Amino acid sequence: MGIPQYFSATSTEARQKFLEAARTAGAALESHVNPNARGAEGEELAADVARFGGMEAENLFIVVSGTHGNEGFCGSGCQTGFIGDGVIDARPQSVAVLMIHAINPYGFSHIRRVTEDNVDLNRNFRDFSTPLPENPRYAEIHDLLLPSDWDGPGRATADSALKAWREANGGMKAYQAAVAGGQYVFPDGLFFGGRKPTWSNGAFRAIVRKHGAGAKRVGVIDIHSGLGPMGYGEPLSIIPPGAPAFERARAWWGDAVTSTADGTSKSPPVTGPLIGSIEESLPGAEVTAIGLEYGTIELPELLDALRGDNWLYARGITSGLSLDSALARDIKAKVRDALYVDTDEWKEKVYARAADFALKAFRGLSA
Repeated sequence: MGIPQYFSATSTEARQKFLEAARTAGAALESHVNPNARGAEGEELAADVARFGGMEAENLFIVVSGTHGNEGFCGSGCQTGFIGDGVIDARPQSVAVLMIHAINPYGFSHIRRVTEDNVDLNRNFRDFSTPLPENPRYAEIHDLLLPSDWDGPGRATADSALKAWREANGGMKAYQAAVAGGQYVFPDGLFFGGRKPTWSNGAFRAIVRKHGAGAKRVGVIDIHSGLGPMGYGEPLSIIPPGAPAFERARAWWGDAVTSTADGTSKSPPVTGPLIGSIEESLPGAEVTAIGLEYGTIELPELLDALRGDNWLYARGITSGLSLDSALARDIKAKVRDALYVDTDEWKEKVYARAADFALKAFRGLSA
């Protein structure tokens, strides 16, 4: 099987390929069914888990896909490739591997970045008993991000106002920080972190607690797509440079590891990221975790595609727009293409780097 064949055109195909590969390789499998939603074709939605190695292993490598829904096209292809291409077979006997496939199955199936609650799962892993962080700059532009129409005068007026806002407030980088940094006030808005833990949040924590209970050292790669140069996988940490977990990440994966905490990453600093929850779930383990973010399209196009998808569900469908309409199909095609480049060249680049990082994690955990 060539590398591109590990990737899929739909979430259903991706799930089938992943489960078939895992069964063939003798993995211990379990499925966590989301009871709150169904897929785009009415199918069951589930996060699937494949474990290679015994529960007694003190070294555990975790690979996560689909944190941001349809970014699962990228992560699932890597996970299935790890199994079929022999990466899993190269692990030391002292290292167990845990693959969490499509932790946000709703977003994967519906070609959305968010969960069934319109929540950005990578902003949802926080303590909701404490005051929620504020994002006043997002509040300034929320109404402009959700215009009255997407293909008429309302959109044109909003776009002009957003352009003026960017010019007055620091340009595209400031705009990205305002929009993508996360917000907890507007449930119909972009990058909404939620007001309570989502189903995916609870499922992820339960999986990690169960499978990491015996682990003393844990390595984690959460696979994402969207930011950065086309096909390049940026290894990013949420830990500031100098901290032990960051320095371990650099020792394992090299000087290319960036940090959201010091502004070196293409991703803005956020609250409630998924990889930040692992130390909470496994307080006795030494955790070394990164996100691996693959570039797709230019940032303005990416943010506009995500904005369009948010508009479709918050304004379009609620006003009677059909998902079968030409406008809706165009919006869905753009958000799919924004997070998944459906070319063999991109898939091969993505997989090669992911496989290299997995092998380096094995060495780091077993050193």
